[in-house]
Amino acid sequence: MNQINRLLAALAAGVTALVVAGPAMAQATRTWVSGVGDDANPCSRTAPCKTFAGAISKTATDGIINALDPGGFGTLTITKSITIDGGNMSGTLASGGINGFNVNGAGVKVILRNLAVEGAGTGAIGVNFIQGASLTLENVRIYGFRGGSAMGVRMTVGGQLTLKDTNITDCLTGVHLETGASPIFATLDNVRIENTANFGLQTANIGQVNVMVKHSVVNNNAGVGIQTSGPGGNVTVVDSSMSFNTGTSVNAAFSGSIIRLASNTIVNNGNAIGIAAGATVASDGTNRIAGIFLTAPNAAFTNQ
Repeated sequence: MNQINRLLAALAAGVTALVVAGPAMAQATRTWVSGVGDDANPCSRTAPCKTFAGAISKTATDGIINALDPGGFGTLTITKSITIDGGNMSGTLASGGINGFNVNGAGVKVILRNLAVEGAGTGAIGVNFIQGASLTLENVRIYGFRGGSAMGVRMTVGGQLTLKDTNITDCLTGVHLETGASPIFATLDNVRIENTANFGLQTANIGQVNVMVKHSVVNNNAGVGIQTSGPGGNVTVVDSSMSFNTGTSVNAAFSGSIIRLASNTIVNNGNAIGIAAGATVASDGTNRIAGIFLTAPNAAFTNQ
């Protein structure tokens, strides 16, 4: 009987240990970071972590990392579906030729919201989408990425990209989209791309890149405002402004690519419209276009 009692007691102790250990090892659906936090903390609201990297390992898939206060919370590689919300424009500093955020996980869905991503003049890529299903940026400011062939946002595989209420300034290229296989579907809504050195928005490579730009501004860029650099570029621009770009404002630069324009203002650029052989720039007739060098659109379409 004593042996049985001892066995039962041992089993009970084991079960108790598992119950106690379980919550300690569990990941939270919502975690927190703070400028005065510590990555040794559990990342709770009352005991926040110091960095996004410290918090993500303690955050469950499809969870949320929130910032309690404005601050710099470090760069991050994201390999699972997650939302990062900086609250009052908390941010990350990516200098010395590194990236701010890397998204690199099969099928992941990532939302970055209320963030400032600073390149400090030497950063490489603000947000780099290497692998995943979708990336959404809401109220994000990306600036100062000028190291090497730096870009504000780069997407090099098929998937969905949404930029909303986002500013990209002072980068070599604002948004670069390219794919060789699965298509990209991108929407830019109320986005400002300004003061880039090369391209405001560029599509490239042989795959299909479908872009809708609306209610946006692509102004004051030293190079080209919007360019299709591959045969699969398919860009529609509606109710937007493309002005004061030193190079060409809208350039369909590769045979087979197409740019559609409706209700836009295109003025005071080095060249308003560029069209390569075999490419198309289509207008619905409602655009306001003025400048010294005027190449007329070579096609029309009906905007319904």
